Amino acid sequence: MERHIRVLIAKPGLDGHDRGAKVVARGLRDAGMEVVYTGLHRTPEQIVRAAVDEDVDVVGVSVLSGAHDRLVPEIVEGLAREDRADALVLVGGIIPDGDAAALRQAGVAMVFGPGTSMDHIVAFIREHVAERL
Repeated sequence: MERHIRVLIAKPGLDGHDRGAKVVARGLRDAGMEVVYTGLHRTPEQIVRAAVDEDVDVVGVSVLSGAHDRLVPEIVEGLAREDRADALVLVGGIIPDGDAAALRQAGVAMVFGPGTSMDHIVAFIREHVAERL
């Protein structure tokens, strides 16, 4: 029996727009992945705790508020402190190109902008999680 990829979708900070996160969560579930959605207004610490408790392979962070440059590195660092640096961290939302490069340097595997196809996201996750298993 094939093990399903486990994905956590998280909305950190004060960002109250979660339609995109829910669309991605549903698309990943439809692609056969197990998806946990944290809900709105989570702290980096809550997201890290959920990722550890749920034993996920992927942490997908959706940020539209502009706080990605502070919140996402805290999540990456928190995962490392919990010996979960092996979790693939992905970011989606409205992220300027320069900030996307800084997030990748901080340990984010990929930043997906608006309009990225679900097929592309699913393929990226499958390819990169397989490398880590």
